[in-house]
Amino acid sequence: MNFLPKLFAVSLFLIQFAFGANIVNVDENTGVQNQVEVVAKDKTELQNNIVNLNHNLKANILIERYNNYLAYRNIEKELEQVRFDAKKYSAWEGVKYKELSYQLTNKIKIKENELALIDEYKDSPIGKMIKPNEVESMPKVSNPFSIIEAYSFIKKLDQNVKIYKDTSAEVNVLVKVLLEEMGLYKQILELDNNSTTSPVVGQMQIAQKRLNDFTMVAEIVATTSEVYSRKVDQLKQEAEEKISDEITRTVKLSLVLLILSTIAFGIKYTLRKYVTNDDSLYTSNKLINFLLIFLIIFILLFSYIENASYLVTVLGFASAGIAIALKDWFMSIFGWFVIMTSGAVRVGDRIRVSGKDGTEMVGDVLDISLFKMTVREDVTLTTYTKSRRSGRVFFVPNNYIFTDLLSNYTYDGLRTVWDGIDFHITFDSNHKKAIEIATQIVTHNSRGFTDLTKKRMSKLKSRYVLRNTNPEPRIFSFIEPYGISISSWYYTNSYATLGLRSKISMEILDAFIKEDDITLAYPTQTLRVADGNAQDTALSFLPGTTPAHGFFDGPSGN
Repeated sequence: MNFLPKLFAVSLFLIQFAFGANIVNVDENTGVQNQVEVVAKDKTELQNNIVNLNHNLKANILIERYNNYLAYRNIEKELEQVRFDAKKYSAWEGVKYKELSYQLTNKIKIKENELALIDEYKDSPIGKMIKPNEVESMPKVSNPFSIIEAYSFIKKLDQNVKIYKDTSAEVNVLVKVLLEEMGLYKQILELDNNSTTSPVVGQMQIAQKRLNDFTMVAEIVATTSEVYSRKVDQLKQEAEEKISDEITRTVKLSLVLLILSTIAFGIKYTLRKYVTNDDSLYTSNKLINFLLIFLIIFILLFSYIENASYLVTVLGFASAGIAIALKDWFMSIFGWFVIMTSGAVRVGDRIRVSGKDGTEMVGDVLDISLFKMTVREDVTLTTYTKSRRSGRVFFVPNNYIFTDLLSNYTYDGLRTVWDGIDFHITFDSNHKKAIEIATQIVTHNSRGFTDLTKKRMSKLKSRYVLRNTNPEPRIFSFIEPYGISISSWYYTNSYATLGLRSKISMEILDAFIKEDDITLAYPTQTLRVADGNAQDTALSFLPGTTPAHGFFDGPSGN
């Protein structure tokens, strides 16, 4: 009886144990299944993240360059293998192997050309971007214009530093992305219980190599960027010091030139205030301008030419050829200097130029430049008797002052010049009365110019040796083949000789005509005949006389 309850209890325990075990097994299977589903879901999400990340990396220029780097390495390995095979098959005999060797040789050339195209990736995963732009030689700051070049040099240095720092920042950002990629692969591998047979192991190795390469690139770029920045800072400092020195020198030179210009302006202002002669003022201003320009050029040359002796030597050798080729130019320049310093010719003077071909020109000087004088021709006795034209502007080289005749009608303030009129009267005329009439008319008409000449001559006596300063009119008489020549000389305006000449000529003519004992002479012939009827005989000699032709007629029928 006691055994049955115990047996029942044991049976009941066994039944509960069996049912409990089944319940536990069911719970465990359900948990494992749920866990597997979670792991699969996480792996899918991680793989999707990796896909998205790689998709974004495809557009990265550094990854593109890295792919070229990998391509270079692969082509390099293929080239080594092809060279090995070509060397091996070249020693084998047979048409088949010769053809194979020929194909391999062509393939070597193709591979070498491919490597040459991407040669910049030979030693760097990102090609030439791993090196900063080369620093050009610093420009020589030796004049104000080179300051602009120096500033451009500094700006370019800053731009190069910025470009390289941007490259460094891009590499660092890419390293962070690659680290994130490696983290994703590690998470997937952990979900696979770090199994060596996991499909992500190969991908993870490729990603790890890429990460290692770019980590190395980041370290190189960071170090290079620091060194490059220091070098650029040093060059910038040197360039700024040179710019500062050149600006200081330019300011000093500008002050010197400004002082010279101020002095020249002051001298010209003083001359304008105290010199009343416009011609002298014009000449003085031109001379001051020339000296100012000469000093400025001289100062600038010796300020910006480092080796002045070299310049002198070069000019010494070149001057011989230049002097021969440009002889007239140099003579004109020297002539200009002589003209301006001696006062032989001034602007406004009336001059006569005797040309080398025998021509003569009279006119007023409009301008005296470094090479020539500009002269405007006026109506004068020369144009009346010779050229019959006037109003032209002609140019006289300054070297004419040494080689040809230049006559100045208005030298040193003179505004009058001697002019003469010749009249011829017959031998039987009252020559004393004729001389008296000519003297009265000439003296009356030239009185103003005579007085003006006296005043000017009195001033010139203190500067020049004048033997005869009497400006009164002068009348001379001479025996000529056709009568007595009365030559009347008087002072007249240098710029208007023909007007007074014309007036005096007409007054003398009118006065001589009124006198019965004064007859104007001109070329004549006297014919004496022995015939009793002298008048009829003389008339028969006149041209056109009929019935017989006159003595002075041409042959009959003409």
